[in-house]
Amino acid sequence: MEKRLNIPGKFLPVKPLTLDEMEEAANKRVSLITEEFTRGFKFIRDYPKSVTFFGSSRMSQDNPLYKKASDLAKRIVQDLGYSIVTGGGPGIMEAGNRGAYEAGGTSLGMTIKLPHEQTMNPYLSDHIDFFYFFSRKVCLSFSAEAYVFFPGGYGTLNEFFEILTLVQTKKIEPVPVFLVGKEYWQPLDSFMKKELLDKGLVENDDIGLYTMTDDEVRIISEIKKAPVRNGVRYHYGVKV
Repeated sequence: MEKRLNIPGKFLPVKPLTLDEMEEAANKRVSLITEEFTRGFKFIRDYPKSVTFFGSSRMSQDNPLYKKASDLAKRIVQDLGYSIVTGGGPGIMEAGNRGAYEAGGTSLGMTIKLPHEQTMNPYLSDHIDFFYFFSRKVCLSFSAEAYVFFPGGYGTLNEFFEILTLVQTKKIEPVPVFLVGKEYWQPLDSFMKKELLDKGLVENDDIGLYTMTDDEVRIISEIKKAPVRNGVRYHYGVKV
């Protein structure tokens, strides 16, 4: 695959384009996007049982949540034999991969090409590189048996609400979603219940789409009971 790097627009060369050049560039982009999705889906389908971890890339190794993420990933591998999937970067992503790797399990990373950044942690047994953020995001949420969210910033919240929306609108089947780090998530949970639920902007069932807990035993138990999705997706209510 052609090696590409995300470069801020202000650093890209600017020149007038003809209509033919614009059409050629658009067709090339569509082709590259299609290729990236195809590679991503094939990659994750090679690992039919997995749990995806999300969280801040800025979380240091001495943060208690780093150890909690690593310990939880290790238990998932040891107790269930599932693969651990992350964005392959530092912070919580590294912690999840590290726990899986040190437990002798499958530790997967879906990395993004960015300039001047170390984007891949050293605890990956396999990985795939992405150029486009949106195709990476889709593949991170593709067919996992559960999603575990640790505290994070915009990217983590983006993924969280994306998955809730997909389940709410029945684009994917119901799947366990865990929020770990109750002190961080409590204000968001309160906001959703007070501002969204109480004002009729979401239904009671929508608030039940996630579980806020720091209890590893509960998380393991609920993942164990969850059906294996095997990459099955829903499009407009129809399995594909």
